[in-house]
Amino acid sequence: MSANINGFSDRKDRNPSPSLSSRGNVVDHDAPPVTGDHHNGSVKRVGPDRNFLTVQPLKRSEMQQSYAQDLGTGEVTHGVYGNLLNTLGDCVGFCGAIPCCPCPNPFRNVQQGAVGLVSRFGKFYKAVDPGLAKVNVCTESLRIVDVKIQISPIGRQMVITRDNVNVEIDSVIYFQITNPYRAAFGITDLRQALIERAQTTLRHVVGARAVQSVVTEREAIAYEIAEIVGDVADKWGVAIEGILIKDIIFSAEISASLSSAAQQKRIGESKVIAARAEVDAARLMRQAADILASPAAMQIRQLEALQAMAKTASTKVVFVPMQLQSDIVGQNQQSSGAGPSTLLRDEVGESSNAVSRAGVLSSISDV
Repeated sequence: MSANINGFSDRKDRNPSPSLSSRGNVVDHDAPPVTGDHHNGSVKRVGPDRNFLTVQPLKRSEMQQSYAQDLGTGEVTHGVYGNLLNTLGDCVGFCGAIPCCPCPNPFRNVQQGAVGLVSRFGKFYKAVDPGLAKVNVCTESLRIVDVKIQISPIGRQMVITRDNVNVEIDSVIYFQITNPYRAAFGITDLRQALIERAQTTLRHVVGARAVQSVVTEREAIAYEIAEIVGDVADKWGVAIEGILIKDIIFSAEISASLSSAAQQKRIGESKVIAARAEVDAARLMRQAADILASPAAMQIRQLEALQAMAKTASTKVVFVPMQLQSDIVGQNQQSSGAGPSTLLRDEVGESSNAVSRAGVLSSISDV
């Protein structure tokens, strides 16, 4: 059918939409966005215009360094018996390399981030990098040493500070093996040795400090512990990346006393700040008083006060002549400029007036 019925075109003539699935009008959300040209009937797919994730390429300098070393087997000889075992191991290993063979496989897998140490008759002679390493199944053994950065919790320790306060400290140590030979053959249990050394150093460093110093100088304590442990760990082929103090736990009484001390300190600081503010305010008020001591400034203040009073409702305004203030100021200046003799005469006049008033009162009483 090619004709249109009731204005609807034939389904075969439609352009299939990539966002609709074959099961009716079901939207396919995984389909890429499309832009359609309705005039030409063409549909164009539009991909992502930019990348939201930037991937950094791997650099060879950032990869694991090579520890491969072969000292040779010239010194690892045990006569006819050793040669016999080596030959037997080669034969068994050849058979074990065949898939589905019950003989042991001579190829061992060394993962990335590790180093393989090969020993013959118990004596180290070769170090191998990650990959497949072939060993003699009868005379050689492979020991895997992890050279990645490792994390080990030191454990919670009860420590007594210099001022006889019991605190519990929880910390963690980060270390990395830099010399696989020393770490594997120089010490029995490397991880346990590092933990014990860190615990002992932690007690020594914290025990020499007061409790307030332990709270405020946590990073300095961790750095000092790492320096002391690092000197010893270097002999074991280990580099200490860092030691972190995770938590410091006090008893309820010590926590309450520390909180009270901190609160009192804050109160004292607030009082000092308030006192300084009052001193500054008094200094500014004194400067303002010196500035407003002039008649012109007082007149300006009077005008401002009258203007503020006039804005309020139901207020009685009393107009005071400006000359009144100048008269008062002049009288004050005259009184302040009078000498001692003038003051003495005023006092004598006042005393004589008082005597005369007393005489008048006495005469009146006599009458």
